[in-house]
Amino acid sequence: MRPVAGPGPWLLAAFCIAAGGVLGEAAGIPGASLLAGLLVGLVVAVWGRRRLVLGRAPFAAGQAIIGVALGTYLQPSTLSALGSHWLPVLAVSAATLGLTVAAGVLLARATDIDAPTAALGMVAGGASGIVAMSDDLGADDRLVAVMQYLRVLVIVVLTPLAGAVLFASGSSHAAHVGGADPGLLADLAFTAGVAAAGVVVARPLRLPAGSLLGPLALAGVLALTGASGGARVPYLVSQVAFAVIGLQVGLRFTRASLRQVARLLPWVLSAIAALIVCCAVLALVLSKVAGISFLDAYLATTPGGLYAVLATAVSTGANTTFVLAVQSLRLIVMIAAAPAIVRKLSGARR
Repeated sequence: MRPVAGPGPWLLAAFCIAAGGVLGEAAGIPGASLLAGLLVGLVVAVWGRRRLVLGRAPFAAGQAIIGVALGTYLQPSTLSALGSHWLPVLAVSAATLGLTVAAGVLLARATDIDAPTAALGMVAGGASGIVAMSDDLGADDRLVAVMQYLRVLVIVVLTPLAGAVLFASGSSHAAHVGGADPGLLADLAFTAGVAAAGVVVARPLRLPAGSLLGPLALAGVLALTGASGGARVPYLVSQVAFAVIGLQVGLRFTRASLRQVARLLPWVLSAIAALIVCCAVLALVLSKVAGISFLDAYLATTPGGLYAVLATAVSTGANTTFVLAVQSLRLIVMIAAAPAIVRKLSGARR
């Protein structure tokens, strides 16, 4: 395959990604921009006549922006929504993390997927962040992306059905996320400054996947202390970052890797189904221990699909603020713990 010469193929790829992202969002598909980038990259890599090479700098910038976006989930209002339930919620989050690692290890033993790739593919929450850091952690980001978004797709389909079939509607609980919007220029300055500073801080600390975790940690501290002033990553900027990550991953596909994905599909779907059942059991435990409804506990512990979960919470009258708080806390825990998980599994392999 010949390398690309000129901007034409890049402009065509950008147009296809933008169109796919818009259509995907209109259809209610979560992470539509990342998925559109992944699919366009895959088509170019496997069937294209010219080779697109994205480079490290745009990928690192995309990681940093996603890190800032994830860090802003740590709002004081989010943590206060946990109230006196913080201990059982933390225990359930840790148990979910253990279940995902166990599912990954079992999947690796049953197939030819290496343990770090299988574990990251099964991590329940923060799909975009996990995909963005997986290559830095030595995992196969192509398989991680397929497993992560297959799990999200299953959750998106099943959660509204479960909400409609299993639960009756109740009184609505409004969710409050963040504070007043300080304006586009302040959001842009916050995003650029925290992304750059987070990457710089991560280098001397030798953080694994520092381009993502450094900005995430810094944005989280600023959001929790109120120093961010309610600033967040502008929507369009975040979508471009997601698209860049998806494109980079998609461009790494080959026909051999596609055949591998098809061969592994039954195993991955089985692992996802088992994970969903186990998380439902954890929801039952959480509802008994914390004295909350099974609906609230079930939606709070669903392994991913945040936007579908929140939409279901609103339509069924669940405590949306509590559901958002638990899902956001678990998202941060999963992404923060991922490097340590991979190091442990890699060491066990040697």
